[in-house]
Amino acid sequence: MYERTLSVDEIVALDAYWRAANYLTVGQIYLQDNPLLREPLQPEHIKPRLLGHWGTSPGLNFVYAHVNRIILERDADVIFLVGPGHGGPALLANVYLEGTYSEVYPKVTQDAAGMRALFRQFSTPGGVPSHVSPPTPGSIHEGGELGYVLAHAFGAAFDHPDLLVVAVVGDGEAETAPLEGSWKGVSFLNPLHDGAVLPILHLNEFKIGGPTVLGRTSDEDIASLLAGHGYDPHFVRGDDPMHVHATFARALEACVDTIGRIQRAARAKGHITERRRWPAIVLRTPKGWTGPKEVDGVKIEGTFRAHQVPLASVRTNRAHLRMLEAWMKSYQPELLFDERGRLAPHLAKLAPKGERRMGANPHANGGRLSVPLDLPDIGAYALDVPHPGAELHESTRRLGQFLRDIYRKNPTNFRLFCPDETNSNRLGAVFDIETRCLVERTTPDDERVSPNGRVMEVLSEHNCQGWLEGYLLTGRHGLFATYEAFALIVASMATQHAKWLEACEDLPWRAPVPSLNVLLTSTCWRNDHNGFSHQGPGFMDTVISKKGTVSRVYLPPDANCLLAVADHCLRSKNHVNLIIIDKQPQLQWLDLDAAREHCERGASIWKWAGNGDEGEPDIVLACAGDIATWETMAAAAWLREKAPGMNVRVVNLVDLMALASPEEHPHGMPDDRFIELFTEGEHVVFAFHGYPGAVHQLLHGRPQAARFHVRGYREEGTTTTPFDMVVLNRTSRFHLAMEALRRARRPPEHAELLIDECTAILKRHSSYVREHFQDMPEIRSWTWRSR
Repeated sequence: MYERTLSVDEIVALDAYWRAANYLTVGQIYLQDNPLLREPLQPEHIKPRLLGHWGTSPGLNFVYAHVNRIILERDADVIFLVGPGHGGPALLANVYLEGTYSEVYPKVTQDAAGMRALFRQFSTPGGVPSHVSPPTPGSIHEGGELGYVLAHAFGAAFDHPDLLVVAVVGDGEAETAPLEGSWKGVSFLNPLHDGAVLPILHLNEFKIGGPTVLGRTSDEDIASLLAGHGYDPHFVRGDDPMHVHATFARALEACVDTIGRIQRAARAKGHITERRRWPAIVLRTPKGWTGPKEVDGVKIEGTFRAHQVPLASVRTNRAHLRMLEAWMKSYQPELLFDERGRLAPHLAKLAPKGERRMGANPHANGGRLSVPLDLPDIGAYALDVPHPGAELHESTRRLGQFLRDIYRKNPTNFRLFCPDETNSNRLGAVFDIETRCLVERTTPDDERVSPNGRVMEVLSEHNCQGWLEGYLLTGRHGLFATYEAFALIVASMATQHAKWLEACEDLPWRAPVPSLNVLLTSTCWRNDHNGFSHQGPGFMDTVISKKGTVSRVYLPPDANCLLAVADHCLRSKNHVNLIIIDKQPQLQWLDLDAAREHCERGASIWKWAGNGDEGEPDIVLACAGDIATWETMAAAAWLREKAPGMNVRVVNLVDLMALASPEEHPHGMPDDRFIELFTEGEHVVFAFHGYPGAVHQLLHGRPQAARFHVRGYREEGTTTTPFDMVVLNRTSRFHLAMEALRRARRPPEHAELLIDECTAILKRHSSYVREHFQDMPEIRSWTWRSR
């Protein structure tokens, strides 16, 4: 069927290497001592808690050994991504066999003592997790992040023309919606300037407790499925190792040959005339292959029972202990490892050398390859703000101009990822020099679409974030922009990425990678046209809950603050930076110099906005978020006019994490600075972009935190006017003013009359919008200068 056929000696050597990896995998799951079985196996050699997953591991070991051969024969540049959950012992076994693990962790030596250490650390306190994770050299994808392996793989391949990303997709994982959507990555992979992704769909028919859909699907139907997605599938199946080795080797050769032909043809022509079908492999092997076939009369291999620990009672059941010993000895460790416990020399030669080892490939430690962005000066995009709050501008449009020139200066080191919303989010300036990527046919009706494009638009938040994560973890830079409510679709992905970065803090060998930058626009307050379903600021809560060493949340109130924040975030590393600002026209408050200083401080008193002297205020009006700032400024102006004797202080926060204590977050302001802004005991009326509970969470431990009265999104909304949205959520200027009058240290004598006036205005508003379908003229035309 295929031209390349392995010799018997090659197959025998591959099989021995595979057996060595399988032996090490079983040893990690079970043993705490006697790693080479030099003495009869005893209960005390077994770990007291057996954790780990065997079922998927032999298939992963099998594929890894074969990819090693391709790397050696072709000097190929390859990284290996593991989609099946909890395949950790398999990957640890392989990076140990190739020598990478001992270089990264010198205490885990390539001998009997090191093998014992490898076994003892697996899934034990103070050791390593049971799945592929940051401590595993060569990994950029957390095992068990079900559904994301292909998205990460394509992100890694973009703009890395010589890289091959082998992505093993588990058949349980293949049932997930993110994975089903991520097959479409081939429609965005350009063989001119991108690398390649080779999906290997590993079907062993079972999940943890039952069968899988594709495991029970015929080869014909799977072929149709993959062909429909744009792949040319190659099928390999069986349980006889010698046969499967030979067949898989031929299929892998054919796939790599096809990838090479596609890339060479495109690069020779310098353009793409049509998208070719990329290859994929479907590998069917038994669940728990080469493990116990039957235990106590119950079938194990080839069933869901092989998923985790096939022999669970080996410390207490002598028959099971003997079965484990026979299982491990079936791999013939005495032929695989020498007297010192080192891998036999003829097998060690089967592993690539240096950075060609998949555990040592620098693409899987992307900070080693990362080149800082050449960022233009944000002064070129700043708005002239001679007077605060006088003019309306779409702030994100200025960011779009900044991103346009980042593309210009960094053509292969930066990409924008956005679910078909680039123009909607006012970032369309990027299309002045870039196009949308689509490696499919184009029509005369398309605008700025081409195979060579590097603006990544696909109507899938999972793909956008997954591509960006793979892009970042292999060293490049980017931004993911989406509507605020839809960001919750990828809250789990953001959580996993944050956890990845958190784990890397304890791994000095992991070079810092560019930060995950997320821009949320079309926010809850200005989705008055789309309605309740589009009104949800909850993604912010996801980011806030992560460790302070990683999480950052920025709420710039205007364009110049947005530029300053974006410039900072695109220079940072190892963070999850969340930037929230709406795309609609909004009042501009600070000139560029003031914006830079404000963003550097994270929070500032806007003295020009307050009412009164420099002494202790009667009330503090605080705000975080663009609409929250607008309403707070209008409330301050109203109080200045109606209650001129009341001393009002206005504090604006752009860095939300400044509220936290320094012990909880590195951006947390010290107590003296906190008191300088918010006083020691005066009440604070806080207008907030998101759910009020987020602010209360951050304020925990601050002096007299109960004096903060937070107004934010309360799950009230509909299709209505912009001002009615803040009214419904009791965050309007009049609600803020009433709260201030009630809480002020020295309220004016006529405070109750002013509260009644606010109530009357709100009642008039309610009638007006229902009759005229727009906000009252004095609301629509309000500016700070017109107060």
